[in-house]
Amino acid sequence: MTVQPYSIEGATRPGRWLITCDHATNQVPDDIGGGNLGIAAEDMARHIAYDVGAAGLARALGVALDSPVICSDFSRLVIDPNRGEDDPTLVMKLYDGTIIPANRPVDAAEVERRLETLYRPYHDALEALAARRDDTVLLAIHSFTPCLRGMSPRPWQVGVLYSHLDDRLSRPLIDLLKAEPDLCIGDNEPYSGHLPGDSVDRHALQPGRHNTLIELRNDLIGTTEAQEYWAARLAPILSQVLSGL
Repeated sequence: MTVQPYSIEGATRPGRWLITCDHATNQVPDDIGGGNLGIAAEDMARHIAYDVGAAGLARALGVALDSPVICSDFSRLVIDPNRGEDDPTLVMKLYDGTIIPANRPVDAAEVERRLETLYRPYHDALEALAARRDDTVLLAIHSFTPCLRGMSPRPWQVGVLYSHLDDRLSRPLIDLLKAEPDLCIGDNEPYSGHLPGDSVDRHALQPGRHNTLIELRNDLIGTTEAQEYWAARLAPILSQVLSGL
């Protein structure tokens, strides 16, 4: 299939938020292995290929917050837009126990081609959206698997990730979410939100924009109804936090 680098919804919405979904889809362009990375369909449906449910949640939040949404349109296994260009995990050859055959022979020239045709157009479009107003707030949406192979189950329903360089939005967001009696909230869990060169670093930390990254456990957002439920639950809390900054 012909894969476009990104899709945008609500480009003219007036809200301050810019909602991003770096790992929105598991699509593979035809010019990479004929559209097949050489792994099983069940692996392409797992978190190793994309963030399950995250795109639908991001789009629902865009409606609820009246703000634009940008989603990548290629699998993170093709090239990961949430990594810096010099990150050794930019093109993964092994992920959570699965070998990626189509990536094993990838050389510097092929990495550069994927950067030029997919990664950079996505980031250029993201930056253009972010620059549409001076007070843009970046809201990065991801999802995480309930359990990595061979690891302990992850108890959190929602993780709020942030860098120690800027927790202005994330700290009050965590406080409000922890006040919800039925939620288990990860504070920089299931992993740290500080990753030099990633999307938040590039589009929020470096230019000084308010930002936060929300991870939903992917078994909670597997349907359109579930995505809309979580968007409706999160949007008022996000708006409350933003009003206090």
